[in-house]
Amino acid sequence: MAYGGPVVLAAGAVLWLPGRPKRSGRLGRPRIAVIHRPKYDDWSLPKGKLHPGEGVVEAALREVREETGFRCVLGEELPTQHYVAQGRPKEVRYWAAVPTTGEFRPNREVDLLEWLPARKARARLTREQDRLLVDALLELLGARPVRSPARET
Repeated sequence: MAYGGPVVLAAGAVLWLPGRPKRSGRLGRPRIAVIHRPKYDDWSLPKGKLHPGEGVVEAALREVREETGFRCVLGEELPTQHYVAQGRPKEVRYWAAVPTTGEFRPNREVDLLEWLPARKARARLTREQDRLLVDALLELLGARPVRSPARET
C-alpha cells in the first residue's frame, strides 16, 4: 500500500527520573513520565511535529516542555520510530531526557502525566513502539529489561 505525502518529521523524549534511594545506597529503578492525550484517548511519550525551520533537538525540547511543563536535558539518542499516521509516513526521533525545572499542568494536548516505574509505564503505554523506547532507555541505563503483557491497541 502506498502512502501519500512527504514524511512527517517529529521529535520527543523518554523523560525519566532516577529511582528512589534504597537502604543499600543504590538507586531504585527509574520512573518514566507517561502522558494521556484526551484527543486520542491514549497514553504516550512526549513528542510532536517539527515547526518549519526547527531542528529535531529544539523540537524535542519544545515538545517536552509544552506537553509536560518540564524543561529538560537531552541525553543519548534512542531508536528512531517509523510508522504511518493518518495515511502519511512519520519519523520520530527520541532522546533519553531528565527534567531540570518545571511542573506539570494539564493543558489542551495533555490532561494527565504519571511518573511510573518501567514495568507500569510499559503496561500503561498504548503503542508497542513506545514500549520499545522504554526498553531502550533501560538498556542505556544498564538496568534489567522488564516485560509486561502488551496492551491491546
